[in-house]
Amino acid sequence: MDDVFSARFREVFGILDGSDAIFRERWDKPSLVRHKGALDLVTDTDLAIEAYLKDALRDIVPGAVFMAEESAAMAEPQDTCWIIDPVDGTTNFAHRFADTATSVALWEGGRVVFGAVSASMRGERYAAEQGRGAWLNGRRLSVSAVDSCAEALAATGFPYSVREDMDAVLRDLRILLGSTIGVRRCGSAALDLCFVASGSFDAYFEGWIKPWDVAAGWLLVEEAGGRVSGRDGGPYRFHAPILATNGHVHDELVTLLRLDS
Repeated sequence: MDDVFSARFREVFGILDGSDAIFRERWDKPSLVRHKGALDLVTDTDLAIEAYLKDALRDIVPGAVFMAEESAAMAEPQDTCWIIDPVDGTTNFAHRFADTATSVALWEGGRVVFGAVSASMRGERYAAEQGRGAWLNGRRLSVSAVDSCAEALAATGFPYSVREDMDAVLRDLRILLGSTIGVRRCGSAALDLCFVASGSFDAYFEGWIKPWDVAAGWLLVEEAGGRVSGRDGGPYRFHAPILATNGHVHDELVTLLRLDS
């Protein structure tokens, strides 16, 4: 993809080759797992890949700071900032379920300008740069053409606070189940967004999500021709519910997801 992406991002793909190697090397070995919360896990692989990426990316964009899941000291990205999730879908990884990936995005000028999601156990690498399209293993991506929620396959996710927020989670799931042809829950927000960008899913909605989960996927969906917004259809802001679709079913889903309806 050297002829697609600008020079400053081409080196990122080689860096991701290195993080993929760590991922694969640890896949068949026991993980050291600890709990950050009742359902929120971190493994030694999360920590190893995050440390590797922060070191390897440091000189790619001079002056860039880091917002990484296991060491984040800021609530919002600042100035020029790498946003990193070393293992998105850590619970999947801990159970050796292959829907898990490394997500890397660059925030610059108040928006995501580059994003890559590398799912090494699936053999898939998604990447997008502002104005240059979204790509999977060198193939350009486009969202689906489905134009009715009744025919749409949707994805969602559940928060680590699911036990405390059960009523709200089930309220949203009831809306999606009642208005689409089906709902899938893969356990990786980054991959859910990639699957919208590739046309496998027509929509993705989640009410509780962190910037490192969605930063790269946000750009991938938009560069594939889709739309990303808040629950109410307004501009998406980190830490708020996210709705990503092929664009054709977006307004219909915004109406269905209205909390005052």
